[in-house]
Amino acid sequence: MKTSIATVCLAGTLEEKMQACARAGFDGIEIFEQDLVVSPSSPAEIKALAERLNLSLDLYQPFRDLEGVTEEVFQDNLRRLEATFQLMQQLGMDLILVPSNVATATVDDDAVVAEQLHRAAELAARYDMRIAYEALAWGTYVNTYWHSWELVQSANHPNLGVCLDSFHILSKNDDPSLIPEIPGEKIFFVQLADAPELGMDLLPWSRHHRVFPGEGSFAMFEFMAYLTQTGYQGPLSLEIFNDVFRETDPDITAVDGLRSLRWIQQGARGLLAKEHPFRQILTPMPKVDPIEVIDHIEISTDVPDRCGALLGSLGFTFVGQHRRKTAQLFVCGDVKVVLTPNRAEGTFITSVAVQVANSADALARAEALGATPVSRPVTADEARLKGVLGPGGMQVFFIDDAAAAWPEEFGYDATNQDNTSSHVRLDHLNVPEARDHFGASVLFTRALLRLEPLPSQDVASPRGLVHSQVLQSPDAGIRWVFNQVPPTYTNRTGEPVRYPGHIALAVEDIETRAQAAIDAGLVVLPIASNYYADLHARFGIDHETLQRWQSLGILYDRNAEGEFLHVYSETIGGLFIELVQRIGDYQDYGPGNAAVRLAAQDHYEQHHRTKR
Repeated sequence: MKTSIATVCLAGTLEEKMQACARAGFDGIEIFEQDLVVSPSSPAEIKALAERLNLSLDLYQPFRDLEGVTEEVFQDNLRRLEATFQLMQQLGMDLILVPSNVATATVDDDAVVAEQLHRAAELAARYDMRIAYEALAWGTYVNTYWHSWELVQSANHPNLGVCLDSFHILSKNDDPSLIPEIPGEKIFFVQLADAPELGMDLLPWSRHHRVFPGEGSFAMFEFMAYLTQTGYQGPLSLEIFNDVFRETDPDITAVDGLRSLRWIQQGARGLLAKEHPFRQILTPMPKVDPIEVIDHIEISTDVPDRCGALLGSLGFTFVGQHRRKTAQLFVCGDVKVVLTPNRAEGTFITSVAVQVANSADALARAEALGATPVSRPVTADEARLKGVLGPGGMQVFFIDDAAAAWPEEFGYDATNQDNTSSHVRLDHLNVPEARDHFGASVLFTRALLRLEPLPSQDVASPRGLVHSQVLQSPDAGIRWVFNQVPPTYTNRTGEPVRYPGHIALAVEDIETRAQAAIDAGLVVLPIASNYYADLHARFGIDHETLQRWQSLGILYDRNAEGEFLHVYSETIGGLFIELVQRIGDYQDYGPGNAAVRLAAQDHYEQHHRTKR
């Protein structure tokens, strides 16, 4: 389907927004009135720029407070509307958005409203214009999409139709299942927006916290499936009011927005029967099965010896150095880590490789999601790993059977590996993200690997609130945690330089593992005695066990499904490693313990900085 986006979604001038939309690959845009009003460019110049950028101008919006008023007020509204039509002619546009009246509505009479909409449509016809009537969730008298449709039916004019907005429908738990009863040709426009559950009033929720489809909590696939059943073939447009987007590079936002439109269409296709006559309207993406296995992780570091020692203390075996590069391979059980040295850039996870059936299909899906391919030079006898650069800078590579032999380039021989660590596996990844591309990274990874989001959480750190989102594969083979870090952990460009990411390894006997690692040189993160006193109060754990756990740095949680024990290493640059043991069917990550860890890391860093 044709893709569009409202200029209000983006930061910058109208001209900058249009250029960003064109670079991202949108077909068209909605022009938000205020963007045009403050632009130094004339309507004719904006029209010419759109033609040069190959962007259609799909909708002019909003024309507020038209209907449900006295005749005197309505006559003035018609005057305003006619002036707007004349402006739209200069822009070369023919569709205007009229939201239901909020500010000046005084007449609660459907017959009057329908008659006024009809007269407005008559005026629109004289200018070859059309009106898309939208029910705002907080409209004074019209605040449901079905009511707006009933009024459009009563007005009965070919130049009048409805605009459906997912936020106005789903934010108030309205039932979207009636959408297929509206003829597709009478749906003049569709605006899409998602939002997180915030438990706040509709207006501030809408004006500040909308997000792209897939980045919130609404049932967007279902909404899109209902819409498709109408036969609607107009633009799918994004209308997002978001404070972060207004401060973010418009190129980042535009790419993320287009990604969400492709993702929602693919999701809706999955809900419709293959033989459904309108399924083909939806633009497909290259399909991959849900991905369950992380093949290996690459760590970039400016202290390779220190990182190598950390891995060695945890039971990793040094396999060898790449036969041509400075990279080194470490293996522990099912976990493979490639250590790549850098020059004074810190220590961080630079890439994640996942196992796929076909790397070409995975790469095509990534490119459809707006990712840039990563090219790494290889010789003729080396595995060529296909990969892409994610929104936050993380590289993702795809390992299929053709590339599976890559470890041999480090001298790896699976038959000669030590089996003492065979029960170690990767439990989860935890990566920090800057505020301006947190949502983009979550949506990209979710859509690319076909992961599902778990309920998000906010974690209190000593330096601000950390917003955390877990993505998980259907069989929990991949658990990927994204953390939006507060500004106090970032540099001047907003990148998270003081908030570490980490790799969590699942083990079977954490006390034995932790003690062996400490004996081998591991420095664990010290945890305050107050924490263990609290464990005794909450869970009744005996003091002898708590003393043992404190000596090993072990933290604990318990719920109805099972128990969770975990221990953190010291942080090297921007990375640490966690050992975890899950008992029973425990699937969480120790709610509350993240705040304990962040406080302990902050204290540890300050203490060691003072000593130095």
